[in-house]
Amino acid sequence: MLKGKTIILGVTGSIAAYKIANLASALIKLHADVHVLMTENATNFINPITFETLTNHKCLVDTFDRNFNYNVEHVSLAKKADLVVVAPASANVIAKMAHGIADDMLTTTVLACKCKKIVSPAMNTNMYENPILQDNLKVLKKYGFEIIEPAVGLLACRDVGAGKMPEPEVILQYILQELCYEKDLKGKKILVTAGATKEAIDPVRYITNRSTGKMGYAIAKIACMRGAEVTLISGESKVEPYPFVNTIMVESASDMFEQVKNVYKEMDIIIKAAAVADYTPEVVAEEKIKKKDGDCSISCKRTTDILAYLGENRVEGQTICGFSMETEHLIENSKKKLEKKRVDMIVANNLRTEGAGFGVDTNVVTFITKESVKELPKMTKEQVAYELLSQLK
Repeated sequence: MLKGKTIILGVTGSIAAYKIANLASALIKLHADVHVLMTENATNFINPITFETLTNHKCLVDTFDRNFNYNVEHVSLAKKADLVVVAPASANVIAKMAHGIADDMLTTTVLACKCKKIVSPAMNTNMYENPILQDNLKVLKKYGFEIIEPAVGLLACRDVGAGKMPEPEVILQYILQELCYEKDLKGKKILVTAGATKEAIDPVRYITNRSTGKMGYAIAKIACMRGAEVTLISGESKVEPYPFVNTIMVESASDMFEQVKNVYKEMDIIIKAAAVADYTPEVVAEEKIKKKDGDCSISCKRTTDILAYLGENRVEGQTICGFSMETEHLIENSKKKLEKKRVDMIVANNLRTEGAGFGVDTNVVTFITKESVKELPKMTKEQVAYELLSQLK
């Protein structure tokens, strides 16, 4: 996933430094070329040998270390770096970076880098909330640094508050967001609906469907990773929202429709991947209780057809895509839906096809437009999402 990418990890003097070994390991597993720079204080918390073993590169601490191949190390590293991540970042190093002080290998290299820089502050709460530190973070943002907000919790000093470095998995997501894909959708606003809606029968029971939201969430994630500004309106889902996506949770089809109406006019691309309940209970008739079983008659009315509404009320220049899940006559039924809903594309899959449908990590789909029918082989849902977005952009 990160093959060919060079990442510099800058580690400063914080108790959280030991966690960066896990981050370095995760990046190596994704085939990144990882170089670790440490401040002298950081070596009191974790030994450079740890990083050298993980990355197969010398861990640089001393600017004037002569034990390396002849190169001006901070310059040569800076030239080939695709991303710099300083984590944990102490108040001292944040101040140095903000004001151009380069008195060790880490700060010298950061100053020489032209690539994107991400900083994850980690320190005592009082230090983090100090106006001087906050001003330094604003200076870094002014110069294009991205700041990862620290977590809130029990700190090593036993204080409770903001200042904890987020877990390595969180920092990894920032790295993947920056490096995984070219930002070919930058400037695009994309709306995705996903998940299963619920229609209440009474305070206890409801009507729903088997959707897990995996396909819609994959679309939102890949669109965001490719640079789009993404809004995800979601019913119930088994998937954790991608942190860089604006996610709005809803329950019923009418809730989803209202949220869609609020934002759809601003969007360049709309992808309706949600499995919306077609009916909502209107009246629950009196139950007829028998000895062994009972009858319950429910009067229902149709929910608003969100895709048809979007097709009828599209804004000039919008691209609209819907999903069709069929058990037979896949192409024929999907073409009818394409025409009836007045949309640009239908993504169709057959629920009886192995590897397609709800609750699995793969999908087998066919892209249907007025001009063409394109069948894709079985892919992961993220791969399908990539192909779909490339077709729609």
